[in-house]
Amino acid sequence: MRKINRLLYLSLSLGGLTAAAQQTAVYTNELSDFNHAVALYNEEQYLAAQILFNKVKSSSVHANSEVEADCAYYIANCAIRLDQPRAEDVIDEFVKNYPTSSKQNQAYVEVTKYYFDKGDYSKALRYSEKVREHAISNEKVLNRFYFQKGYAYFANKNKNGAQKYLEKVERSSDYGEQAIYYLGYIAYDSDRFDEAKKLFGEVVSKEKYQQKMGYFQSDMSFKSGNFEKAIEQGVAQMQKSTPEEKSELSKIVGESYFNLKEYDKALPYLLDYKGKNEKWSNTDFYQLGYAHYKLKQYDKAIEQFNKIIGGKDAIAQNAYYHLGESYLNSSKKTEALNAFKNASEMSYDLKIQEDAYLNYGKLSYEIGNPYQSTPSVLAGFLAKYPATPYKTEMESLLIDSYITSRNFKEALELLEKDKEIKHKEAYQKVTFYRGVELFGEGKFQDALALLNKSIAEKQNLTFTNRAHYWKGETQYALNKFSDAVTSYSTFLKDPASKETAEYKNVDYNIAYAYFKQKDYANAVTYFQRYSNTKGDSARLQDAYVRLGDCNFVLGKYWPAMEAYNKVIDSKGPEMEYASFQKALSYGFVDRLDKKIEDLTQFVKKYPKSNLVDDAQYELGVSYVAAGQTTKAIQAFDQLMKDYPNSAFKSRAILRQGLIYYNSNQNEQALSKFKAVAAAHPNTPEAVEAVANARLIYMDSGRVEEYGEWVKGLDFVEVTNADLDNDTFESAEKQYVQNNVAAAKTGLSNYIDNFPNGLHAVKANFYLAQLYMSSNETAKAVPYFDFVISKPKSEFTEQALTRLGEVYLTQKSYDKAIAVLERLELEANQEQNVVFAQSNLMKVFYEQGDKNKALFYAEKVLKSSRIDNRVKSDAQLIVARIAIQNNDDAKAKAAYLELAKVAKGEVAAEAMYYDAYFKNKAGQYEASNTAVQKLAKDYSSYKLYGAKGLILMAKNFYKLKDSYQATYILESVTQNFGDYPEVVSEAKKELDKIKQEESKRNSSISN
Repeated sequence: MRKINRLLYLSLSLGGLTAAAQQTAVYTNELSDFNHAVALYNEEQYLAAQILFNKVKSSSVHANSEVEADCAYYIANCAIRLDQPRAEDVIDEFVKNYPTSSKQNQAYVEVTKYYFDKGDYSKALRYSEKVREHAISNEKVLNRFYFQKGYAYFANKNKNGAQKYLEKVERSSDYGEQAIYYLGYIAYDSDRFDEAKKLFGEVVSKEKYQQKMGYFQSDMSFKSGNFEKAIEQGVAQMQKSTPEEKSELSKIVGESYFNLKEYDKALPYLLDYKGKNEKWSNTDFYQLGYAHYKLKQYDKAIEQFNKIIGGKDAIAQNAYYHLGESYLNSSKKTEALNAFKNASEMSYDLKIQEDAYLNYGKLSYEIGNPYQSTPSVLAGFLAKYPATPYKTEMESLLIDSYITSRNFKEALELLEKDKEIKHKEAYQKVTFYRGVELFGEGKFQDALALLNKSIAEKQNLTFTNRAHYWKGETQYALNKFSDAVTSYSTFLKDPASKETAEYKNVDYNIAYAYFKQKDYANAVTYFQRYSNTKGDSARLQDAYVRLGDCNFVLGKYWPAMEAYNKVIDSKGPEMEYASFQKALSYGFVDRLDKKIEDLTQFVKKYPKSNLVDDAQYELGVSYVAAGQTTKAIQAFDQLMKDYPNSAFKSRAILRQGLIYYNSNQNEQALSKFKAVAAAHPNTPEAVEAVANARLIYMDSGRVEEYGEWVKGLDFVEVTNADLDNDTFESAEKQYVQNNVAAAKTGLSNYIDNFPNGLHAVKANFYLAQLYMSSNETAKAVPYFDFVISKPKSEFTEQALTRLGEVYLTQKSYDKAIAVLERLELEANQEQNVVFAQSNLMKVFYEQGDKNKALFYAEKVLKSSRIDNRVKSDAQLIVARIAIQNNDDAKAKAAYLELAKVAKGEVAAEAMYYDAYFKNKAGQYEASNTAVQKLAKDYSSYKLYGAKGLILMAKNFYKLKDSYQATYILESVTQNFGDYPEVVSEAKKELDKIKQEESKRNSSISN
């Protein structure tokens, strides 16, 4: 029989009892901590509560128990309220980890309430979507949830969602009033005004809603078109409203008066409106501007209309049209043109579009158009509106505009496409003006073709006659002097020519055409005729000079001196030349003493004159003629000392040799003759010196010595001297008679056979000239090179000039510079000096050498004998370099001078800079006037037109006209794509202005 160890059982029982007692104690402690944590949670001490909940939850005793789930619930809620990272994930994890927890749905309900109470309706809505609504058993909690979810939808602008949930509680005792109010607002905001009025009617008696209700009622009356009621309700509500609501009510009342066309009453309310977020819209500006317009307050209307920027709707079109009207009534035609152009480009209201286009066309005719040619605007209007009642008027303007627009190039293109009889006279005038314009640009062949077209039309005899004159001018420029005389004479045959502007200079021009043909007798007749008129001083002085020259050549020295005296008495720039020629004339009328006296005086008075070496040489010659050989020797010595590079040096030495020879001082004579031959070979003086030296050698019996000396002279071929002379004389005869082909053959034959012959320099020069006249310039170069490679002669200066022309045409600038620099130093004729300096100026500018370009430009401008074209080129370079150097003062002065003489594109540039400097000086209106003149007078020069428009936009923005500024800049970007740099600048300026304007205009998007 087994014995049971009862002591062991007892021990086990006691042991079990001890363990159970220990577990109960732990549980009791944890429950106490849990309850403590809940108390902390309820007291909103969320961090302390969360720590304690975490402690309880981590206990192994209650793993997976209801307490653990509750702890997780509270931990997640604490995380939300403490805004801890991943707080939302903690809530979701609670739901996932404790699917059987009774607090799962409650967690989302509570989080929804938490975020709702906090005002974070987006998060509240997000958590409300996770709630299982059917699981909420407590009606009070459910109604609260419905209201909160409905309002969250409302706050997030989901009207359908809001309506669905708010309707669930509209009869709730706790939330019904609020729900009805918001449902009323939803109906109001959805323009369901009858429904809104019904709903608002249910709560209107409640004081807390009355303050807002007045605004809604007024707005609903306005939107229903009951403007009188809207005004009544809005005015009554004003005193009860917040500043923001008062602003909105002012808008409602003001716009109601506006719609009732009671503009004087509308204005104060419209002005009291503060905008949305302190910004107005284009519609707001339009209403205020239109009210001012209807009250004829045009300046104030402009102030509002011009804030409407970039509008692309019917309101904008209407605004821009009435803005144009306001500008017109304020005498601001440039601004009106832009506004009408803008309105004419919109088709929302076709009647406004047509009327705007009509005004745009008329203004284009009147003040010019910077965007497109006036004829194209008018032609476009007639094409679009062929049945317009203004057809006759606009056709008349169109025909006139071909001339008045001054854009003859584009006008010609339009007329070439339209051969209607009614446009024939306009065509004749445009071909005339375009021909004259091309003449001014140096495009003589193109000018001649158009002038011939103008003559052929014969619609207006005055223009036919004037075209003959300009045809003569063009032929003269093309060196067709005989043809020029014919054209000028045709002009003169018409008695009506006396009434034209061209008549005053025609005698002068005919005289020159004869002068160029060396028909001095006829030249005298016309120079004399011109000198009897009251021509401009410069031409008159020049006419007297040429009158003197022609008489001088004809041997009529007293009439020549009379003409020269007129020049001297005028004290003009030709006084030096006239004084010199007068002194020479005395030598031909047996007044040698007077000639010597005047030449001596000339040398003293004009030591820097280009003619002073001529005068010094002639003084020596005169002393020889007077038998005063010592003084002659001294005069020639002075010439060689003071002017070592003079073309007269070889002649002076030769003359000294002859003086010694004639006075039997043979060795001194021989020394001089040898000096000429050595220093100036291949010149007529050298040939004569050799001939005279030969006589001395022969007379002294030193023939062998002569032979040895001559062998060293490559230009003297004693045995072939007669053949040399005969060959050259034969070729020269053909040259003089203008038998070009024969002359070329003869001169080439001479140069081949006598490359260093007696007449080599002259032969090379003649042949080069022939090639130049037949446009074979490249063939002329080696012959001119030969001439300038020899000692200075009578042909050197002209050869340098022609060679410079060739190199410039070929754009061989390095060669051109070398030739022109030499020409500047060696030229005796001032016009050749100016030619050298002006072209050096251009070449250095072209090569980017600003310092040298400026140096030569300033030299050119110091010359007293430059024509306007050269002066224009020089002033232009001075101005451009000053701009590049940021020297505004110098640039401004240069452009002002340039504007006095410039034509064509250069004149357009000068006008642009006139506007530019006025803008910089803050003279915005004056700058705009200059831009408008640029647009009217130089519309064919698009680059400066576009740049001018950008200036105009800047001016307008400074003048607080935002509309003009932005519209002009937009037009530049759309109309001037050929100039990307200008378009880029316009876009930058436009973006800058829009950025600034968007601060006050809600219709502008950045």
